[in-house]
Amino acid sequence: MSNVGHRSGQASNDQGRILELPEKIEGISSRNRCIIVVGASAGGVEALKRLATCLPPDLAAAVFVVLHVGQTSYLPEILDRAGPLRAIKAKSGEQFERGRIYVASPGFHLLLHHDHMLLRRDPRENLARPAIDPLFRSAACSYGARVIGVLLSGSLSDGTSGLRAIKTVGGVTVIQDPQDAAVPDMVRSAQRHVEIDHCVPIVGMGDLLARLASEPAGETLPVPPGVRLEAAVAAQEHSAMSNEDRLGELSLFVCPECHGPLWEIEDGDMLRYRCHTGHAFTSDAMLEAQSAETDQILWSLLRAHQQRAAFTRRMADRESQLARVEMAAKLQERSREYEADAEVIERILESRRGTVAENGATTKQN
Repeated sequence: MSNVGHRSGQASNDQGRILELPEKIEGISSRNRCIIVVGASAGGVEALKRLATCLPPDLAAAVFVVLHVGQTSYLPEILDRAGPLRAIKAKSGEQFERGRIYVASPGFHLLLHHDHMLLRRDPRENLARPAIDPLFRSAACSYGARVIGVLLSGSLSDGTSGLRAIKTVGGVTVIQDPQDAAVPDMVRSAQRHVEIDHCVPIVGMGDLLARLASEPAGETLPVPPGVRLEAAVAAQEHSAMSNEDRLGELSLFVCPECHGPLWEIEDGDMLRYRCHTGHAFTSDAMLEAQSAETDQILWSLLRAHQQRAAFTRRMADRESQLARVEMAAKLQERSREYEADAEVIERILESRRGTVAENGATTKQN
């Protein structure tokens, strides 16, 4: 398996051996928790603004932010105005320094690779690009115990697997208090599946992160091979998963994005799925994707039956004009059958709309 770049401090190779890594990265001491990775989704803009306001100007760490966004984002400008730290758009290949906030660009996963950033237009993870898990995994592989993972407001469960990877290698896990989050799904998912070190409201998070960043990091633990492989896939060091590199068992399900086969991955007590192309899903992201696909199929069926009903009516009218009464009657009957089928599909779609409204589900970007 490929490694995701060189690592600073201590990290592990594929066989679990501990590697000695550079003592110094541009402007950052290798002994403290110098990397803060932050993920947010629905309700995340306000949470990130409040967090940026709370961070001190002398923060001894670099901050990297992923927010699920559409094709356009003004988040760097928003965070730059909100607090004392300079916030800028992350650039691929650029080195980073402490005391700055680097924001993922729309349409690209943000990854950490040794002392610089990478932007990759890989397949979406958890219906998002940028996604939180790829950033968190790459940070865990590259910086081990010197990483602080922070999860804020958001829907579904992106970030849970990445936060688990950070904890596995000795990093620190922080989540926004669910009572303080506009949309608490992501942080509640993390609470269920990850050992969380700190659960705090945003108002207390700035001081907490400043303290954690100033403290010496603990020992970096070996990076699990599965985490390293998924990080390598995101960094495009693996174009696909060969039979030898499968992360789990081949499932009966197909990828909602590309319709290829899915591998089922047991990530602690959490089930996840990844296809040969690289699309990845938590179980609730899979349900969301399947729901969207089902809606598309139903709408296509509805349009098809409505078209067939309209066409057979047109043919029935034509037969009537030509005084072919028997054929006109048959076509009219067939048209009524198609209309009845369309009404059934409309009722199904209406019931699904009611279910979505009740559950408060959200639709993610392409």
